[in-house]
Amino acid sequence: MLQYLVIVGAIVQLIGISCYIRDTVHGRTKPNRVTWLLWSVVPLIATAAGLADGVRWAVLPVFMAGFGPLLVFIASFINPRAYWKLEKFDYLCGAISILSLVLWWITKEPLLAIILSIVSDSFAEAPTLIKTWKHAETESVAPYVSGVFSALTSFFALQTFSFSELAFPIYIIIADLLLIIAYYKNRHEAKAVT
Repeated sequence: MLQYLVIVGAIVQLIGISCYIRDTVHGRTKPNRVTWLLWSVVPLIATAAGLADGVRWAVLPVFMAGFGPLLVFIASFINPRAYWKLEKFDYLCGAISILSLVLWWITKEPLLAIILSIVSDSFAEAPTLIKTWKHAETESVAPYVSGVFSALTSFFALQTFSFSELAFPIYIIIADLLLIIAYYKNRHEAKAVT
């Protein structure tokens, strides 16, 4: 019965991403399109790999970790002022992220897919992590907080405690916590200056 908590986690994550989308449409948040596009692709691939390896309910938070960013990426085109200007570093991280995906596609191994998805997602996160660290005013923290909650619920749905079930949810928690820390550190320093 506890495995159905992942549904609650998915709803919470959808609420968090809805707040981010609202802020994007109103121009208060400026998503890095490289990050959000790749954040949509990578977890969806990890979802497919997890399903191929027999993971069931525990994969829902991973799916939501891809579905939400896809919605943010689409929303970033609604308001022309609601995107972050991309630089060489963003494109480099995007290229490495895509290379990791291509390597997974070549190997077709579910466990390797999860590892390469995490590597890919990490490089996709890097531009937004740096942007959040330096310019927290361009970010909203809601999807990262709800992402941690959603990923935590996946542990209630674990059946075998295998690498396939544990790896991506643990990674999502760590990645979101880093973004939350960057966001609040920057906000705290900005208040200390004023």
